[in-house]
Amino acid sequence: MRQGFVIPVYNHGDTLGAVVSELEKYNLPIIVVDDGNDAQNKALIDGVARANKNVTVITNKRNRGKGSSVCRAVSFAKQMGITHLFQIDADGQHDTQATCRDFLEESKANPDALICGCPELDDTIPPARLKAKKISNGYTQFVSLCKEKIPDSMCGYRIYPVEPFYKIMRRAWIDSHMGFDSEILVRMIWAGVPVVYKQVRVTYPVGGKSNFRTVRDNLHISFMFTRLTIEMCLRFPWLKARQMKRQKKLREDKR
Repeated sequence: MRQGFVIPVYNHGDTLGAVVSELEKYNLPIIVVDDGNDAQNKALIDGVARANKNVTVITNKRNRGKGSSVCRAVSFAKQMGITHLFQIDADGQHDTQATCRDFLEESKANPDALICGCPELDDTIPPARLKAKKISNGYTQFVSLCKEKIPDSMCGYRIYPVEPFYKIMRRAWIDSHMGFDSEILVRMIWAGVPVVYKQVRVTYPVGGKSNFRTVRDNLHISFMFTRLTIEMCLRFPWLKARQMKRQKKLREDKR
């Protein structure tokens, strides 16, 4: 197993340094994706890369979205021999200091699994964001045919096993923007990848910058769930049969 980090960056060059500084102590490769930033943010990203020996920057000529950036990083990670890629947002909202090591150890203990962050939210979360999360969680559980509750489908703090991710993105078109986190979770579940949820504290600082664009991203998310619903209906017999087989195996293992 070889672990590494990916940090997609758009308009968060000013917070990237603190995130990378916290990750440097693990001495693992850090892939930073410059997602078509302006000159000021590019300069901040380049400064972080010069100051940290483990950082490699890959650049999108224009803003392509979080999903597109992570998918590109997965291909890059595979070439580097990285088997497990830890996705972390550049805005510093996740408490990496308290949880990063636990997530890495959990991935080592469950190498076949997607280790997915489950946010411990406080009063700083905007009400509209909380409502959107609840709606997204419900739709994700529906289209994934998952009987277990999905506590959060939109968290950008998770460790992907690279090989199944790479196979999925070679076969399917994945949302390039804010629908990405939910869609890749659904497709991982469809592919039979186990999911382990772990708590991570999340704060939304006053005055923090958000890349969420209400019209554009809601359209992306709506279209994404529409596509997945149609695909779920087409896949239903196969998905249901595999689900029943997996449940039977779990019952047998408990005996």
